[in-house]
Amino acid sequence: MRKRIFWLLPDLASARRTMDDLLLARIENSHIHFVARDGADMSGLHEANLFQTSDIVHAAEMGLMVGGGIGIVAGALVAMFPIVSETPQWGLVGVLAVLGAVFGAWASSMIGCSAPNSRHKAFEKDIEEGKILLMVDVPRGRIEEIEALLQSAHPEARFAGLDPAVPAFP
Repeated sequence: MRKRIFWLLPDLASARRTMDDLLLARIENSHIHFVARDGADMSGLHEANLFQTSDIVHAAEMGLMVGGGIGIVAGALVAMFPIVSETPQWGLVGVLAVLGAVFGAWASSMIGCSAPNSRHKAFEKDIEEGKILLMVDVPRGRIEEIEALLQSAHPEARFAGLDPAVPAFP
């Protein structure tokens, strides 16, 4: 299990040095993500992808729940008032719940991929001013070690928070 640590870095040079220090501390490149304003030079950095910069994961989760719920209600209504036969078709509840969940997750993820990540709202002003947001996914047992490393090696950087809910797949 990992936790995501947020740091704000003042410029590209500081971000590159920070990435080198994290790699030397044996944090994998795939667990280091940088976010900067549109058009900023990010050469030499592991730029955050769509899963970290958009609200796609949150939207898909919500669509899964809402779509599944609507599918259950629709399935129950169709099963209680049969159209084809005179006996209730209770199997339709499960079928419509799965179809509703899949459709809800798909439709809402299409919307969520175009919306900015709601967890980054607090950093929008700093990013627009030219700072670079660093997101590091760290194993729980190494959080204090990595924070101490970043504080001592990069006094120009600022700790910006901790996110306990890191998705497992992105």
